[in-house]
This record gives sequence, structure tokens and C-alpha cells, in this order.
Amino acid sequence: MSTIGSFEGFQPVSLKQDGDDQTSETDQLSTEEGGPGTVSGPRQTSRSPSVTESALYPSPYHQPYISRKYFVTWPGPIETATEDLKGHIAKTSGEKIQGFWLLTEIDRWNNEKERILLVTDRTLLICKYDFIMLSCVQLQWIPLSAVYRICLGKFSFPTMSLDKRQGEGLRICWGSPEQQSLLSCWNPWSTEVPYTTFTEHLMKYTSEKFLEIYKSSGFMSKLVPAIQNPHRNSTGSGRGKGLMVLTEPVLIETYTGLMSFTGNCNKLGYSLARGSVGF
Repeated sequence: MSTIGSFEGFQPVSLKQDGDDQTSETDQLSTEEGGPGTVSGPRQTSRSPSVTESALYPSPYHQPYISRKYFVTWPGPIETATEDLKGHIAKTSGEKIQGFWLLTEIDRWNNEKERILLVTDRTLLICKYDFIMLSCVQLQWIPLSAVYRICLGKFSFPTMSLDKRQGEGLRICWGSPEQQSLLSCWNPWSTEVPYTTFTEHLMKYTSEKFLEIYKSSGFMSKLVPAIQNPHRNSTGSGRGKGLMVLTEPVLIETYTGLMSFTGNCNKLGYSLARGSVGF
């Protein structure tokens, strides 16, 4: 009976375990590079400098599959919204538009709401726009001559509040706080509150195309000079004060915040693709 090694065309091969005296490919290369007469020592590997560049966006919403859920990032909605508002202003007031911005409004109940802001020569417009149906739902006109204070700073909450948020915002105040009734203070749908609060939009870092309209600093650079001109030119307002720009915490007086927590976690204040509902 023949063995495997006796088959014609096959040669017996001896298998060595780890640790046997066998020169590895790396050792052979090092020996060849060193050559005879060289002193062995620690080998140093030099790396060529990288020619690539990388940039990180400090926002988790820059991934395409996440940002595409927001209709405002789709091609066309923001352009359609600006054209609609331009046509509306041209028909109603004919004022010159200084710029458009898309920010997030934080109401006094800490609810987030997607809003388009327009600054004209005499008016600040706050627009609630439906980016799904491409239609203006609500438009609030605020005379620039009535704005007397702007606060910039981090958000602050009462000590016992359970509904807190991080970040910074800006608050625009107009009219007189004494004119606000007690009913409007506790009515979440009231439009008689003489101030509004904004922060930067969640989609700020999705693309460089929309970076300028999402930045609150760009909005402030246009808003403050636009407000100062009406204050400088007005003589019979009776206020006797100009615009005050303060750096102080922006207080939001909420305590439990159950509704705002639910709404903000589900992004109910944004035009968002909710997906299919069914089984």
C-alpha cells in the first residue's frame, strides 16, 4: 500500500510551526537593505506628509440621509419661499428688502419653530412658511421704529426648571411690556407678546450654500443698522431712547415643559418628512 509521498508528481512538504528558524519576508528585506557589514539597530520608518485635507462639521445633521428629512434642504423650497415673499412685499408695501434668513424661533414655552425672517427699510417680517405645500401660513409685521432692545447671550432658565436647553440666542423686544395682558402671557397661541427669541437653524452646517441664511450673525449685521435708521430719523415717537444691544442671558420661563419636550424631540416645528404610517 503506497503512501501519499509516493504518488508521482507530488513531493512531501514539511510544515514548520511558529517560532522555527525560518527567515521571514520582512527580515529578508531588512537584510538586503542593510547589506553586509551594517550594524543592526532599530529601524525607523519615515512617512511622507499627507496631501489630503479634511474638514469636520460640528453638527450631527450634516449627513445627507438626515438632512434630506428637512424639506428646506431640498432643491427649490427656499428659493420658492423667497420669491413668494418678494412678490407679496412688492404688492403690499413696496419696501426694499435687505435680506432673507432662516432661523429657529424659541417661543416663551420653549417650543422650536422654523421661521423665515426678512428685514426691509422699515419693517421686520417673521414668516411661518410651509415648505411642504410651498405656501405662507402666517406673516407678522414688526415696525423697526418700535424695536428698542436686542439681547444676545446664552439661554437661561429658572432654577427649578425641568426643560432646559443649551446654546445661545437673541431676543428682540418691541412695544411696551406693560401692554401685555395676563391672558396673552398664558395663551400659547397669542400673537400679542412684545418680544421674540431666535437661535440658529439645525441645518446650518449642511452645505455652504445655505450657511449664510442660517447664521444669526449675518441677520444681526443687517438688523441693527436697519433699526438704528428709523430711530435716528423719528422725532415724535416719545420714547426718547435709541436701540439698546445688550449681552446678557436670554431667560425662558418654563418649568415642566412636557409639551415642548415632546414637540422638540419630534421636530414638530419643522417641515419634516415623517415617513409612511401603516403596517
